[in-house]
Amino acid sequence: MTIIADSGSTKTTWMEVASGNMIVTEGLNPHFTTDERFLAACSKVREAFAIPNSHLSIYFYGAGCGSDSQRQRVQHLLMVAFRADNVYVETDMLAACRAVSSGRPSLVGILGTGSNACCFDGRRIVFQPVSTGFILGDNGSANHVGRILLNDYLTHRMPQALRSLFHDVYSLSDAELMEAVYHRPNPNRFLASLAPFAVGHQDDAYCAEVIGEAISSWYRGPLATLCEQAVYPAEELNIVGGFARAVEPLLRHFFAATPLCLGTIVADPIDGLRRHHLSL
Repeated sequence: MTIIADSGSTKTTWMEVASGNMIVTEGLNPHFTTDERFLAACSKVREAFAIPNSHLSIYFYGAGCGSDSQRQRVQHLLMVAFRADNVYVETDMLAACRAVSSGRPSLVGILGTGSNACCFDGRRIVFQPVSTGFILGDNGSANHVGRILLNDYLTHRMPQALRSLFHDVYSLSDAELMEAVYHRPNPNRFLASLAPFAVGHQDDAYCAEVIGEAISSWYRGPLATLCEQAVYPAEELNIVGGFARAVEPLLRHFFAATPLCLGTIVADPIDGLRRHHLSL
């Protein structure tokens, strides 16, 4: 049996490759997840799948798994949880590449709770800027949009009609909003949870401007770095992420005015990952 997992900061999708059966657990970014919560999620997967006692391989693609220390920690937890014969831990960036590139060289981006991007040569990632996380980076992501919205709301730069609606939707005082960002667990998820407000009102000029500001920041930052560092001509950009899929019209409008050709946009890479593993 082969199980693949695509893990972001918000959710983890697990799939048994042969059958296509799936289960979704919470996001298991090791920077924000304790060992106990990680193992509890794995326990749910064991209950959902009839996992054999032998001949089990697990391919875990996760946000936060870029460093050797976190990769080794996740690998150890998976070995403890599943007693698998083979455990492979890769980044969510490689999952995105395998899901949308179809083996072709391209730039590949992730726009979900967080963001990332890389140059992919069709087989491997050849250049990827350092991900600086939701405080210093994550340009263009859902939590970036949430950060802009929250700042504008708290400083009264958000148009008054939308500000009143924002208050009605989230029903949190200014103090509670600040508490959620600075003193509660997973502030990146909280900020990302505000982005649906802009997505749901993207026909409004202000919300479209906020989303456009985030996309432009991603283009001028990480994507510009990739284009400068690319070791081969890479004119196509393929993107994975629920946020990207939700704002696809605005993304396509923005990139129509750039040298990059925007190709595939998928909300979830799991089906593309399955195709990749079935082909091995």
